[in-house]
Amino acid sequence: MEHRLLLAFGLMGVVLLVSQYILPQPEEPPQKAPTKAAAPAQTAAKPAEAKPAALAAAKPPAGATASVTAEREQEYVIETELYKVTFTNRGALVKSWLLKKYKDSRGKPLEVINSRAIGKVNPPFAVRYRDGQGAHELNKSLFAARPSPDNLGIEFEYSQGGTFAKKSFRFSSTSYLSRVTSELREGNTPKQHLLSWRGGFGDETVIGAAASQHAVYFDRDKQELVSKPGGDVTGGVMIQRGNYAFAGIQDTYFAAAALPSESGQFEVHFVNDRLPNAIDKKEDLFAGVAMGGEASNQFQLFLGPKDVDLMRTISPRLDQLVDWGWFGVIAKPLFLALNWMNDRYVHNYGWAIVLLTIIINFVMLPLKYTSLKSMRQMSVIQPEVKKINEKYAGMSMRDPRKQKQNEEVMELYKKHGVNPASGCVPMLLQIPFFIAFYKVLSIAIEMRGAQWLWVNDLSRPEDIAIRVLPVLMIASQFFLQKMTPNTSGDPSQQKVMMLMPLFLGFMFYGQSSGLVLYWLTGNLVGILQQWFFNRMAPAPAATAVPAAKRNPKK
Repeated sequence: MEHRLLLAFGLMGVVLLVSQYILPQPEEPPQKAPTKAAAPAQTAAKPAEAKPAALAAAKPPAGATASVTAEREQEYVIETELYKVTFTNRGALVKSWLLKKYKDSRGKPLEVINSRAIGKVNPPFAVRYRDGQGAHELNKSLFAARPSPDNLGIEFEYSQGGTFAKKSFRFSSTSYLSRVTSELREGNTPKQHLLSWRGGFGDETVIGAAASQHAVYFDRDKQELVSKPGGDVTGGVMIQRGNYAFAGIQDTYFAAAALPSESGQFEVHFVNDRLPNAIDKKEDLFAGVAMGGEASNQFQLFLGPKDVDLMRTISPRLDQLVDWGWFGVIAKPLFLALNWMNDRYVHNYGWAIVLLTIIINFVMLPLKYTSLKSMRQMSVIQPEVKKINEKYAGMSMRDPRKQKQNEEVMELYKKHGVNPASGCVPMLLQIPFFIAFYKVLSIAIEMRGAQWLWVNDLSRPEDIAIRVLPVLMIASQFFLQKMTPNTSGDPSQQKVMMLMPLFLGFMFYGQSSGLVLYWLTGNLVGILQQWFFNRMAPAPAATAVPAAKRNPKK
C-alpha cells in the first residue's frame, strides 16, 4: 500500500509540474463456539486427581515402563480477566484462545485460533519432530492432565510403549505472558521436537486475513526482524536456527511470540496451509510456525495485543513487531502525540487526529504562505505566459525553437520571482504525514475499534451505505481548489486540475476513516488559511499584454 500511495502522489506531482509546459500545447462468523468448552471444564479436574500415583510415576528412570494415559477425552479451561484458553487432553493441545478485551470485526470476543483450521491441521502446540515429520500418533494420544490448584496452570503427561511426553502451561492473572515447557523421549532417548501453531493467527473475520498474518523471528546477531507471510514457503518447509530474541506468528494487531532464554539456539519452522477463509470461503495460504528444536523446550509465550508500551516491558526487542514503515521517523512521533493528546486532553482518538492535524497545518503555515504568494504571482503573469505560448504555437516539439519557448517562460518566472512548482508544495508537504498517519492507523492497536461521532472504528472505512467522510473530503477539496489562485490560464489544464478531487476521493473511499478524517481536517484548515490570505493579500491587477503575432511557419 505504501508503494501505491507514493506512486499516486508521484503521478499527481508530475501532472502539476509538467502540465505547465505540456498541456498548453495543442497536442463471515466463525462456526466454532469456544464457550462450549466451559461446561466440561468444571468436571475436568476430578479425573486428573484420581490418578496421583500414575502421575507421580510419569517421569520414570531409564528403562522404566510405567504407563500414563487418560481414559477419555476432556477439556480444561483457564480463564482470567484477559483471556480464556480451552485445552483438550487429546494431544495436549489448545482448542480455543479468546482475548476477552478485544472484539473481532463482527463484534464477538476475539478468537485468535482459526476455527476453519480445526480438523484440517493440528491445533496449536502440537508436537512436530525436528526432522520435519509430524508426531501423528502422539498428537492424537490421550494425555493425563493435572490442573494447578489456583487454576492458572495445567500439566499434561503421557507415557506408553516407550514414548514419554510432557507439556506444561503456566499463566498469570494480570499479564499476557505465560510459560510453556515440553519434554519428549522415545525409547529412553531424548527426542528433539518443536511446538507448532498452524492455520493462521488472529482475527479471521477481517477481509484479507491471510495476507495480514506472518510468521516472524528476531535475530539477535543480525539485529534483524524476519517476517514470512503465507505463500513464501508454498509446498515445503523453511527451517531457520539461530540466536533469536523471539519467534512466533502475528497479524496486524496481535502476536503470539515465544521468547527463549538469552543464550542458546532456537529453531523455527515456517509451514503454510491452504484453508478456506471466513469471508468468501475461498482457499488462502495461511502462515504457520513451529518453535523449539530441543528434546526439552522452555520458553515464555507472549500472546496478546501489539501494544508498544506493553511489549517493551516484556522484552526490549518485542516492540519490533510494530512496523512503522518507511516514514517511521514521523509515524512514531505522530503515534506518541496522538496517545498523549488522547490521554491528557480529548480522550477520543478522532478528536486527537483533528487537533494534531490543525497543529501540523499551522506549523507548516510559513511554508504554505510562501507557496501561496508564489502561486498568486504566477496567476498574475498568466497573460504573458499565454503570449509566449501563442508565439510558438503550432511548432513541432522537435523544432529547435521550442527550446527557446521554455527559456522565455523560465526567464519570465525568474523576472517575477515565481516558482513554477509552487502549486505542488502544499501537497508534497503532506505526503510524509499522510503515509505516516496511514501506518499509525493501520498498525496501532489503540486505533483498532476507536470510535468518533458516527464512526465505529477509525482504523477501518465507515460501515454505512454512503461513507460521509470521503464525500465531505471531495467537496472540501473542490472548494479549496476554487479558492486557490489559478496558476494556468489554459482551460484544458484547469479541467484536468478539477479532476484531482475526484481522483483523491476514489483513492480515499476505501481507506480508514481516521486517514480520511486527517485529510478532511487539513482541507478545512486550508480553506480557512486561504480565505484569510485572500482577505489580507488581494490579487494584484494583471498587466494588459498586447496580442503577439505568431512567427510564420517555416
